[in-house]
Amino acid sequence: MKERIVLYPASPRSHHMDSIVELGKLISQRQPNLSVTVLVDTTTPLATSSYINHLLSSGSDSDSDQTPISFFTLPPLNLPQPDAQTRPESLIQLVRQSVPNVLQALKTISLTSKVLAFITSAVHHPYDPQIPTYYYFSSCASVLALFLYLPTIHEQTPKSFKDLNDDALHFPGLPVLRALQMPLPLLDRGDPANDYFLYFASCLPKAEGLITNTFQALEPRAIKAINEGDCVSNHRTPPIYHIGPLIVPPENRFSGELKGGSTSPTNCSMLWLNEQPSQSVVFLCFGRKGTFSEEQMKEMAIGLERSNQRFLWVVRSALDLGIVLPEGFLERTRDRGLVVNSWAPQVAILSHESVGGFVTHCGWNSVVEAVSYGVPMVAWPLYAEQEVNGVVLVEEMKLALPIFEVPSKSKQGLVSADEVENKVSRLMDMESAEGKSLRERCQAVKAMGSAAWSNGGSSLSSFSELVSSWMQ
Repeated sequence: MKERIVLYPASPRSHHMDSIVELGKLISQRQPNLSVTVLVDTTTPLATSSYINHLLSSGSDSDSDQTPISFFTLPPLNLPQPDAQTRPESLIQLVRQSVPNVLQALKTISLTSKVLAFITSAVHHPYDPQIPTYYYFSSCASVLALFLYLPTIHEQTPKSFKDLNDDALHFPGLPVLRALQMPLPLLDRGDPANDYFLYFASCLPKAEGLITNTFQALEPRAIKAINEGDCVSNHRTPPIYHIGPLIVPPENRFSGELKGGSTSPTNCSMLWLNEQPSQSVVFLCFGRKGTFSEEQMKEMAIGLERSNQRFLWVVRSALDLGIVLPEGFLERTRDRGLVVNSWAPQVAILSHESVGGFVTHCGWNSVVEAVSYGVPMVAWPLYAEQEVNGVVLVEEMKLALPIFEVPSKSKQGLVSADEVENKVSRLMDMESAEGKSLRERCQAVKAMGSAAWSNGGSSLSSFSELVSSWMQ
């Protein structure tokens, strides 16, 4: 029987699927003797990205010697569609109701293959007691340390985090966090999502191993705290396997996204970048859910215009940008700025010679992509665990400047045009001591990321240990 690894990204967000497919490809390329299958859940609209749809339509959905991985499509679930791709409750419901389908898929695959390991980002333990379960943690090692320690701090702190306001919280391996910087589902103990994530945290130590898209030199303190068992008080800590930086290469993004000829957003943004000087453009992009109020967009536009920097700004708005943005903004900045509505090829842009800075929502995939290409950042976290990522990115990794005026989750407020102007100007100032230091640090970490996969590198060694654990 074939020896097989099965992967399952239990999230309707397509970037989770893209990331776990890249993990599958990595396994297949490094261990060609192992077959790799990815379970695909098509219940929600965002369950498969155009990249995955491209792989499926090109014949990668069947197990053959010509394809690096195969796909196994799970039966769709009868879940309510409104907000299914965004609300934590809907994701929880998706994970729980998918369990029978996942178990049946593993049973079916086991008829013709020996499944050595099941790698999942879902929370249900165990799926199959006969198959070792590994958790693929889609955020950074620092957030993994936070979740591993969450049951402990939950017992120590009887109040909801939202009621602690700016009280300091201390997690092993992390900088000091403020209570309101905790991930949104954890703020209120009365929120059902809080119970789910506590369950998630309690499942993590029961895994055979924890896999993260990071590398030793990027998060040494968090990785050390996890390895030494500082984050789990009443259970063994499973091995952590750091196998990053792992990103979807630009050419693979294009294979699924490049459509429509020269007028497509992809071509427009790349052609425009080709005409800009080296490292002269600040790129602003805030993920699939990175939407802003009209008032905030106006502040951003005013700040960008005042900065006098070249910019490529991805705006997610269903409204007419000529109305939403300040009157005359698009005309006044047309010689040094490009505003793209809805989507742009982020990896290709970050890897472009003309890009010199990145204003980001601090989603972990975006951070890893910027790190891989040595692009300094402004950290503007918006949702999920991004405020924690932002703190780590600024204070621990020292790869970004912070947006200081981001309001607490319990308040309403704006990041002012002055703040946008200040941070963009400082980010793009290559002559100042701050600008030079930030760029030198980013280039050094980029080199460390490349070295992590060289002979004797930390990620290559960690991956080898992961494979050895399957063979045992």
